[in-house]
Parts: sequence; C-alpha cells; structure tokens
Amino acid sequence: MDFTYQHGQSQRILRQRNLLGMAVLALAGVIGIMLLVSATRPREIVLQPVLRSPLLLSSAGISREYLELVTRDTAVLVLDRSPSNLEYWMQSVLDITSAKAHGKIKADLLKVVDEQRSSSIAQFFTIQSMTVDPKNLRSTVTGQLHTIVGQKIISNDVRTFQFDWEYNGVSLKLAGFGMVVDPKSRKALP
Repeated sequence: MDFTYQHGQSQRILRQRNLLGMAVLALAGVIGIMLLVSATRPREIVLQPVLRSPLLLSSAGISREYLELVTRDTAVLVLDRSPSNLEYWMQSVLDITSAKAHGKIKADLLKVVDEQRSSSIAQFFTIQSMTVDPKNLRSTVTGQLHTIVGQKIISNDVRTFQFDWEYNGVSLKLAGFGMVVDPKSRKALP
C-alpha cells in the first residue's frame, strides 16, 4: 500500500513537472516571437515641432520635412564660419558626420582650418532655395555666399551646395557635401 501511494505521488509530481516544462517552453516561444516582431518592426520617434508641425522619425525611411530641416541647419552650420569659431565649427560638423565619411570630411575641414586660422576671412550663407530627395538621401541648397575680409564684404556670389546623407535606424548622418560645379565650364553653378 505504501508503495502504491508513493508511486501515485511520484506520478503526480512528474505530471506537474512536465506541465511546468511545457509552460516554460510555450512562454519562451512567445517571448522569442515577440522579440522577432519588435526587431523587424519599424521604430518611430516623435520630435517636438520646430517649425510647422511635429516630426515623425521612422526606421522605415526619412520624411521630406525632416530632411529639409536638417539640411537647412547643416547648410548654415557648414557655410557660416570665421577664424574665431573654427574649432567649434569643425567639431560641430564632425559630430553630425557618418562614421564612414568621418576621415575624409575631417581631412577637408582641417585644410579649411589651416587656411583660415590666421586670417581675417569670414563667410556666411543665406539660403534662397532648397531641394530634397528623401529616397536618394540627397539635398541641394542654393543661396548667397558672402565672404568678408576684416569689415568689408569682398564677394557676394550665388552658389549651390549638395549634401549627401546616410540613414541608419533612426539616425541621419552627413555622408558628404560640396559645392556643385558645372562640368562644362568648371564654374560653380548658381
């Protein structure tokens, strides 16, 4: 009788253990599926309004409005400089640069810093028009590039600059920029 009782208890404990094991496996499967769904699902971040409306960032792609705002701020950052802010200017541009383009852009910026460090040349840029292409992650800005030596404006030219971007996750980084040049005349396009 004692043997039958122990055998029944063992069988009951064995069934409980097996049910608990199946429950753990089922929960692990559900957690695995949830992790897979969350990893493949587009992520979104809502930014507070800067101009007209709130902005939405998504890992699925970049919005035209966000690319326009980032291009506007980057154009002003990149093209407004003076000898007194060169270190800040260079570091600010490098902070928004993608890791892939960091070395090339830093080398180009160091050339500008070396040329302009001991001079009294400053420049600023006023935007007149902008085109953005969110699919190709490219934007073009046209405006007046003012060059000042000392207290005198020595040039006031219309120039076009192109910005190339890299979008990874929900992070937009600068991949390259430069003045657009007409290939026939090798002159800067307005």
